[in-house]
Amino acid sequence: MTLPFDGAISAFYEDPGSAELRAAIDAADKNAILDDGYPYDERMNRKAYEKELADLQLELAKLQGHIRNSGQRIVVLFEGRDAAGKGGTIKRFRENLNPRSARIVALSKPSDREAGQWYFQRYVDHLPSEGEMVLFDRSWYNRAVVEHVFEFCDHAERAVFFRQLPRFETLVIDEGIHFVKIWLNVGRAEQLRRFLAREKDPLKQWKLSWIDVEGLKRWDAYTDAIRETFDLSHSPSAPWTVVRSDDKRRARLAAIRAVIHELDYAGKDHAVATAPDPKICGGPDIWDV
Repeated sequence: MTLPFDGAISAFYEDPGSAELRAAIDAADKNAILDDGYPYDERMNRKAYEKELADLQLELAKLQGHIRNSGQRIVVLFEGRDAAGKGGTIKRFRENLNPRSARIVALSKPSDREAGQWYFQRYVDHLPSEGEMVLFDRSWYNRAVVEHVFEFCDHAERAVFFRQLPRFETLVIDEGIHFVKIWLNVGRAEQLRRFLAREKDPLKQWKLSWIDVEGLKRWDAYTDAIRETFDLSHSPSAPWTVVRSDDKRRARLAAIRAVIHELDYAGKDHAVATAPDPKICGGPDIWDV
């Protein structure tokens, strides 16, 4: 089987500089958590996870009905390390919702025309109308992290972004849109394990990109950019909710709870819509423990 990018993920795994990551991956079974600092040793039991997920998805369906009837607008923005589980989490959010009013926005590289616009402009076009929930699979925070790490923008452009960002997000909130920012974080060994699985699976190879391959070598640069982004964009009005996603199952449940716990809607089951697990979900203080 031909591997994408000439097997660059496997080559990184075999590199002598990756010996510690390789040892962690090789020593663990498929259900083991690789990060020693993660509060659980193994993935959540599948049966328990599926039961909780079904209950939470019912709450999401109730929430969507409330949004449709009340005209409320919701934006949930998903960011995170590569392979942190954004797509899988968004899938579980939306899979039992009406897609006409629960939209996923996953924008590709800007066109030449979009590149010449105000940076936030193309995102404004995708904000929700009355009765809609919009799930951003990556967002305007590309400029804060990925574009910075790969030098797709210069320091002056990034400084303008951070200067305008609080005002932009304040306008979104003042417009009456309920706004949630979720950052999914994953440890370095687990990230590599997931990349290796994608590389070997023909049905998941499309998820890999040149950015992923090169990003493996820029872990520390990403870390610095993420830390600075939290420092400059976490605020009482637009806080970050950080979910440690080394266990995808627990992370998905925590992300859904982070949205529904704070909202009121008809028929809400408070025994189900509880606060997310504080061991893996909180503010930026838990992102890099």
